[in-house]
Amino acid sequence: MASEPPLLDVLPMPAAVAALRDERVTLVRVNTAFRNIDADAGPAGALDCSDMRARIHRFLEGDVPREAFDWTLGQAVDARYYRVVLTRRAGTALRRCLVSLIDRTPEERTEHSLRREMAIDALTGLPNRAGFEDRLEEVLAKGGRAHHAVLALNLDRFSRINACLGGIVGDELLISVARRLKGALRQPDVLARTGGDEFAILLAGVERNDDAVEVAERIRGALASPFSLSDFEVRIGCSIGIALGASLSGDHEDLVRHAQFAAKRAKRTGFPEIYRSEALDVMRAEFSIETELRRAIEAGELHLNFQPICDLATGRIVSLEALARWRTEAGEEISPTRFIPVAEEAGLIVPLGRWALDEAMRTLASWDQTHGGDCGVAVAVNLSAVQLQRDNMVGLVERTLARHRLAPRRLTIELTESAIVSDRDHTADTLRALKSLGTTLAMDDFGTGYSNLAYLQSLPIDLLKIDRSFVSGMLANRDKVAIVRAVLSLAQTLGMRTTAEGIETLELEQTLGALGCDYGQGYLYARPLDADAAYQLLVERNR
Repeated sequence: MASEPPLLDVLPMPAAVAALRDERVTLVRVNTAFRNIDADAGPAGALDCSDMRARIHRFLEGDVPREAFDWTLGQAVDARYYRVVLTRRAGTALRRCLVSLIDRTPEERTEHSLRREMAIDALTGLPNRAGFEDRLEEVLAKGGRAHHAVLALNLDRFSRINACLGGIVGDELLISVARRLKGALRQPDVLARTGGDEFAILLAGVERNDDAVEVAERIRGALASPFSLSDFEVRIGCSIGIALGASLSGDHEDLVRHAQFAAKRAKRTGFPEIYRSEALDVMRAEFSIETELRRAIEAGELHLNFQPICDLATGRIVSLEALARWRTEAGEEISPTRFIPVAEEAGLIVPLGRWALDEAMRTLASWDQTHGGDCGVAVAVNLSAVQLQRDNMVGLVERTLARHRLAPRRLTIELTESAIVSDRDHTADTLRALKSLGTTLAMDDFGTGYSNLAYLQSLPIDLLKIDRSFVSGMLANRDKVAIVRAVLSLAQTLGMRTTAEGIETLELEQTLGALGCDYGQGYLYARPLDADAAYQLLVERNR
């Protein structure tokens, strides 16, 4: 082919033909379809056919009868895509071949379009999770991880807004949030929507930790102003986790996971959080606790201890608080301050709470049997906010009391302030129903939360428990004395009784009694005891 003059001498020469020719490769004949390539290919100077020419030349120099490869002609949106097949007659010595081009442009463009659509969030037009991770992987592959960071952003209360105002308003809010986020970022930064109310940001040019934190604070500021949506004005906050590329030892997926983990911590702290490996160690330890706790609940390995609550006027035990305790198979005592929060987070607090209620009532019934009748005390059981919201507490309490043949007055249900105010309408209805059964309702750790006094007045609370942080050391602290005096006065006004926690000395007991406190609980009377020791103390003290 290179040794013969071209038979194509139509002028002007098609650009695609001119681009393919050189001193070694000459096109002898082309059909009409090949001439029409020029319509989309662009001018000859813009076409890079060097690879095509080189492949043809190598084929002519070789001896294989057939070869096929893909060829792209042109650039960007105007590119055309071909499958090129080179063939020649067997046994011929001529360096000539047939070049067949199969136009695959429609299929390729459709595939490219689908790939783009699969990487784009249809609602906001931003990259979705797949698109974001593709871009992140590309950046890290170029060795730029040291100067990049990933931010994971979760909107606060979005599910509630979406449920109350409807999906259309929720979508409108997401679009508005995306616009504000885009406006708070720089040109090189990449913003993506990676989930329902989750966004991710790839920051470029991060030299210091503070650079990423500054961007996070700027984002929080951008979302601080209310959003005007339809007929509503909506305020929404966000939790932001930051993962720095410079500290990454794994792949791009690890960077995203680290940022999301930091965002969970940010939801608890209320501030942007930078990922730290030690925090991951804590999370893994909590997951280990969760796994073991689930098994321990199913295997019945937990037990209850009981701490007496005494009448400050008579010294008699009036009730005992049931406290869950856990000793692992290895003999390790796990503190409730460690496993109760894990149980609440993992949803295990519901089966744990059911077990504690049943076990406490079973123990009380066994004391009555040993005593030969009513042993004269009630048992207090703590109720978690999670269980209060998720469980049918009224039916559960009613069935448990009936099963153990106990009067409702023998049960005191203790709730924290946060549990009471977390879902006011549902909580109020549940507490009134529990009160109508005849149980006693106590607010635990009073003073450490954020009770609305008007709301407190509307609830059927029988007893306020003054937190030990106010009781301990109050004799040497006038402010604590003033707080305790105020709580006692409030309780008296509302017709509630009071229990002071953390009593460790006789002087403290006498002072609280003189101030008008009804009951006391603390190491002065006893540490938490197992069921047998608690009953023995009850018999001795109430003799």
